[in-house]
Amino acid sequence: MKVLGIYGSPRKGGNSDLLLEEALKGAQSQGAEISTIRPFKMDIQACSECGSCDKTGICIIKDDMQALYPQLEEADIIFMATPMFFYGMPSSIKALIDRCQALWSKRMLTKSPDKRKSYDSGCGYMVATGATKGANLFEGAHLVAKYFYDALDMSYEGSVCVNKVEGKGDIKNKPEELKAAFELGSQAVLNKKG
Repeated sequence: MKVLGIYGSPRKGGNSDLLLEEALKGAQSQGAEISTIRPFKMDIQACSECGSCDKTGICIIKDDMQALYPQLEEADIIFMATPMFFYGMPSSIKALIDRCQALWSKRMLTKSPDKRKSYDSGCGYMVATGATKGANLFEGAHLVAKYFYDALDMSYEGSVCVNKVEGKGDIKNKPEELKAAFELGSQAVLNKKG
């Protein structure tokens, strides 16, 4: 079983990274094959909204996304990690998500309206962190995750979201949340096998 982890933060080793690593350890504990990507370190241009993918399901922009599309499509489970920047996701991961418009177009071109009601490619999860204690801190991220996974023909199955962590490594002071991320990863693989 292929599990892909997406490090959405520009800060390597930060709180969302550590939370993702626990989720991936949980998945690996159930025998999953793990791979990861870090969009911040890649050349991913913004979607130009040119409309080319509407007819083909293929993005015409030649950058690092061309190597990522197969990884996204081959994964059985994807864990996306993100910190909250002004109640939203950092631009590097958002660029990756926006460029999945091509995969959404491909889904529209290859599946009938009836078939689009089900997800055939797997499951997606999110782990997220934020500094503030605002009640709606993760609301927007949940919607983005849901429709990102929808574009990938995956169901959005759950998350672990932790607020009040700002300094690098603060998440280490929240062992219950780290354990919850590990369990999310483990259970995701068990559910997929089940």
